[in-house]
Amino acid sequence: MSSRRHAINMLLSSLIASSIVSAEKDASGITAGFQLMEATIADAHTSMQSGELTCRQLVQRYLNRISVYDKNGPHLNTIQNINPNALKEAEQLDAALKSSGLVGPLHCIPVLLKDQVETIDMPTTYGSVIFKDFVPQRDATIVTRLKTAGAIILAKTNMGEFASRYMGSAFGLIRNAYDPGRNPSGSSGGTGSGIAANFGMVGIGEDTGGSIRGPAAVSNLVGLRPTVPLVSRYGMMPAKPGNDTLGPMTRTVKDAAILLGVLAGYDPNDPFTAYSVGEVPDSYMTFLRSDGLQEARIGVIREPMDPNADPNSVEYKKFREVINEAFQDLEKLGAELIDPITFPGIEKVKVTYINNVYETEEATNTYLAEHPNAPVKTLQEIVLSGKVTPWRTNSLMNVVGKSTKEQAYLQVLLAKHELRQSVLKIMADYEIDALVYATFDHPPSVIAADVLENPETEDLYGRGNNRYLSPVIGFPAVTIPAGFTDDDLPVAIEFLSRPFTEGLLLQFAYAYEQATHHRKPPATTPALPDES
Repeated sequence: MSSRRHAINMLLSSLIASSIVSAEKDASGITAGFQLMEATIADAHTSMQSGELTCRQLVQRYLNRISVYDKNGPHLNTIQNINPNALKEAEQLDAALKSSGLVGPLHCIPVLLKDQVETIDMPTTYGSVIFKDFVPQRDATIVTRLKTAGAIILAKTNMGEFASRYMGSAFGLIRNAYDPGRNPSGSSGGTGSGIAANFGMVGIGEDTGGSIRGPAAVSNLVGLRPTVPLVSRYGMMPAKPGNDTLGPMTRTVKDAAILLGVLAGYDPNDPFTAYSVGEVPDSYMTFLRSDGLQEARIGVIREPMDPNADPNSVEYKKFREVINEAFQDLEKLGAELIDPITFPGIEKVKVTYINNVYETEEATNTYLAEHPNAPVKTLQEIVLSGKVTPWRTNSLMNVVGKSTKEQAYLQVLLAKHELRQSVLKIMADYEIDALVYATFDHPPSVIAADVLENPETEDLYGRGNNRYLSPVIGFPAVTIPAGFTDDDLPVAIEFLSRPFTEGLLLQFAYAYEQATHHRKPPATTPALPDES
């Protein structure tokens, strides 16, 4: 985005902020000790328990920011629906705090929830105008767990239509908070840009092929993709059930650990989570140590996993400067790097992911059959509706008519197994605790002018993507901010390890975060005048 356009956006944001804030100087006057920008769960709870901050004040401040910046100013377009009962729920939590204390580890924590997850009191659109008014008759398991822990589902966030990319017929397109002219990655782009812009305290994304870690990486956030059986998917529209999982998108590792602790664990409504029994620690917080990288053995993958990456390009070289410095920092923090490392089949990671077109239709039809009030009943109806954005219609046509009973599906499963075995062997041979690599080798591309109309738009979306390894082999991974390029675009590294090692990954990420402090909010959404 040009500096002139950025200046115009900032001026517009400032003017809108002044007018809205002056109109809302009501009962939300927060005293000077609590800073809303970049506030953490611990910050909020400390201020509430001291009487400095009320839950209602906190929620109102986030609503103000959404009002100022989401559909105005930089027009990030992250929010699909705001919880109409958010302030009422906040008042109830204020009363509970006075009478008995915090109700749980997420007491009054405003959550931005990807609109792929069902909520009984708000529409769930999946990014599509087809489901614009669809209100499920149940809460997803993770929603129930969030509410029990005291959280407030502040809003449902825009997502790439039916879990792909960053545009949808329900809303248009989401913009990157650090450069609104660029894409926010996907498909959890609304959660990513929203949490980056401080529209909520923590967020939930869904990751089939990278949809937590991609938006987190380009939004200077922590994004954790759990081992698939760790978090229940009940109440979430599937994309590829063998890959699908839900996880935290936060501004700090500590908040990710707290949030994961609420989400994780067995759910009889999602039998696959039975594999997690005995694998969930009492608390992920116990792993967070500032010296957590000392004596860790980390394998460094430098080879791009996207054949479209261009190591000779200026953008690639800018990213590589930051990534190389991040690797050096890991050594300074006591890690022993096995650098570089590669494994047989690494060049097959992307194609193995893309070749799995066999799970989606069956899973979608089964899911829709669970909802008597759903506006359509099959994926084929969705594709033939004429309402889905052209690019997404094209991509969905590739999965219609495919089945897990086809012999070609067995080839996909075999390829995934071979890659998994290859990674496990290299980790065993070199006694590696985790692998590390760049989440992306290139910045997010500029949004093409025809992206909403052209079914074959060429916008270099996802170029330099290294996210597919984790979902293809089924191992957990965490993305962590690694710094910025000289033109202020976020860069991220990603740790990956064996199944159910989320605690170890959080340990490494926390040690790196505490030593480097690369997180900073975007300039497009500055603090409003009365936020502190």
